[in-house]
Amino acid sequence: MLTYVIRRILILIPMALIISFLVYLGLELTPGDAVSHMISPEMMASISAERLDALRVSLGLEQPFIVRYWIWLQGMLQGNFGYSTAGGVAIHAILADRLPATLELSAVALVFSTIFGCVLGVISALKRGSTTDNVLTVTGMLGVSIPEFFFGLVAILIFALKLQWLPVGGRLLPGYDSYWDHLPHVIMPALVLSIMMTAGVMRYARSSMLDALSKEYIKTARSKGLPEWRVNLLHGFRVALTPVIVLIGFRLPVLIGGSVIIEQVFQWPGVGSEFISAVRSQDYPLVMMIALLSVMAVLTASLLVDILTALIDPRVRLDK
Repeated sequence: MLTYVIRRILILIPMALIISFLVYLGLELTPGDAVSHMISPEMMASISAERLDALRVSLGLEQPFIVRYWIWLQGMLQGNFGYSTAGGVAIHAILADRLPATLELSAVALVFSTIFGCVLGVISALKRGSTTDNVLTVTGMLGVSIPEFFFGLVAILIFALKLQWLPVGGRLLPGYDSYWDHLPHVIMPALVLSIMMTAGVMRYARSSMLDALSKEYIKTARSKGLPEWRVNLLHGFRVALTPVIVLIGFRLPVLIGGSVIIEQVFQWPGVGSEFISAVRSQDYPLVMMIALLSVMAVLTASLLVDILTALIDPRVRLDK
């Protein structure tokens, strides 16, 4: 397994470089530049072309695309993430301020979706063909089909404005600095963010559980007189958990990416909302750094899924 892990890590490097180049190229092809977004149209008309060119030179925008990409890549490899061209703030300071909020939101949503999805999926499989199974199946289809921002708006309308149980948005009120103080702020966005993933996990868990319960070793376990709960949980659910873990692992980066919309709806001060602002202002260094983090999250999740699958299922061997 160690050889496989090392090989996969080495493969991550060229993949990350290729994807970062494509993202940089995509930004280059968008109209305008950082200067055009830093200065309002009214001020743009009153500033001379010489001053605009000087500003572009100060930001390094006059250099060819490939040169700017190479400079950015060299700085990143040396641990110098650069500065935001829109605000002049060090990118590592922006990430240190925003990343914990996104990770907190994604982690809570992942816990919710994993627990609820697995439990509801197993119940649906054990109650196959019943009213409970039908209700859960329809609910799962609705959870996958309806966009997250719709659930977010409905949740704000009901729980924040009508019932006033939870705050409308934000992460922490001024003057409150403990986790328990801002726990009410994370409940609603995390639950909304986890709805789609809960539905996906539930459907996978149900299908995988039904497949596991139809195997011969399940019939053998029952013929030995083992309790039904032990047959279902220890012999059935353990095997059924493998494809569910694969789904959860690959959905984790999607969960972080999906927080972009939820952060906008609930005004959550995370990386997602910062990424939207950076794209609008064509802040190349900040967009590239956030995009690279997302790429590494996807590639790392793929590696962790393979390792966890081998640890849970002894039939899987990572020899290739």
